[in-house]
Amino acid sequence: MAVVKELIRTEGNGSISFGNFELPAKSKLSDFEHQGDMYKVKTFKEITKLERNGVFVYESVPGTAVFELEQTDGSMDFQVEGYEDTQITVELEENMDYEIFINQESIGKMKTNLGGKLSFSAQLEDGATARIKIVKL
Repeated sequence: MAVVKELIRTEGNGSISFGNFELPAKSKLSDFEHQGDMYKVKTFKEITKLERNGVFVYESVPGTAVFELEQTDGSMDFQVEGYEDTQITVELEENMDYEIFINQESIGKMKTNLGGKLSFSAQLEDGATARIKIVKL
């Protein structure tokens, strides 16, 4: 897999891909329309962040490339690529229980905070990729 050179794009299956962890300096793209929503992405080696309609969706430290992000009322599913162990934070429904799967293996159940944020780590050394699925319980 590769980074998203255009910073954010719509995929053929209706999902979105975003992020370029190879950039040495922060780059951003605003006002990207996808299925009636407006997206903004900020990305470079140190961080990748996505907002939808001005609301936080995803952040990774250090930066990552995210492929085929799909979000429903009860789940979030995407593939992520990076160059070292990464802290990922996503915003979901507040004060709810979720189970997190990395490469189809459960890493446990977590509860979102009052802001709806959920944070976990993924091992993404040397350009490794991981399939992430987060399911509301």
